[in-house]
Amino acid sequence: MDRYENMNTFVRVVETGSISAAADRMDVAKSVVSRRLKELETHLGVELFHRTTRQMNLTDSGRGFYQQAVRILADVLEAELATSQSHGALKGALKVAVPLSFGLMHLGSAINEFLQQHPDIEFDLDFNDRQVDLLAEGFDLAIRIASLTDSSLIARRLAPIQTILCASPDYLERNGIPHELEALRQHRCLAYNLTNPIEQWQVYDAGGQLIKISTRPYLKAGNGEFLRDAAIAGLGIVLIPTFIVYKEIERGALVPLLTDYHCPPLSAYAIYPQTRHLSQRVRAFVDFMVKRFEGLPYWDKCLNKS
Repeated sequence: MDRYENMNTFVRVVETGSISAAADRMDVAKSVVSRRLKELETHLGVELFHRTTRQMNLTDSGRGFYQQAVRILADVLEAELATSQSHGALKGALKVAVPLSFGLMHLGSAINEFLQQHPDIEFDLDFNDRQVDLLAEGFDLAIRIASLTDSSLIARRLAPIQTILCASPDYLERNGIPHELEALRQHRCLAYNLTNPIEQWQVYDAGGQLIKISTRPYLKAGNGEFLRDAAIAGLGIVLIPTFIVYKEIERGALVPLLTDYHCPPLSAYAIYPQTRHLSQRVRAFVDFMVKRFEGLPYWDKCLNKS
């Protein structure tokens, strides 16, 4: 049994949707494809497909094996390229989970630049703020904004993430500027509903003491850009990362508040499991991103203007 050929055949069946289509693409007989699938299932001891007279659907085991098989085949191809006349050209798939707002606002140009340097890389990007299970869902890596505590993950820091309080000039004119943290209790607040607890904002004073302020947010949302727009519309005070509001601060649509205080530090990281073999393309992409975002983030320059 040729495990590599059987695995490759299985992937082609999944991608084309049928044994006939896979056989046509591979230029082999349908009986060859069927035999290879049967050999693979016998070797693994599981069914990879639910078969009917009209269609083939992956089983749970089949979905998990497909994610691993695609990655293994890409790694084999990459190893072959690294020792061939291509002189180590990067090729293969990269499945990356990225946070929604940060990904849409700041990763597009970086990924485009990487693709210009490595045009044979194929990206599969999941824009989502949920915390994905990298191994179970077949991701090569994730970009995550956090204060990481999970020791099962390897992380490379890309950039510091600052969070600030801000509001529109219109809101402040109507409701007054808060000069003390306690004054926030009297203001209309906009809150990110994926934090816990939602009603408690935490900041450090100039002496490094952590202060917790209870608020009563009347507008909660799971997207920072929505909260930014609500703040611009004069609906309240928002606690939000600078990478979402830096343009609005620069043009005066939002005003930073209580700048003597700072929020608990966060960073943007590229993360991957310790158990994951780090392919050359993953390593190259992570190295590229670290270099791309080194130094003071461009979105924080608005806070350093005199």
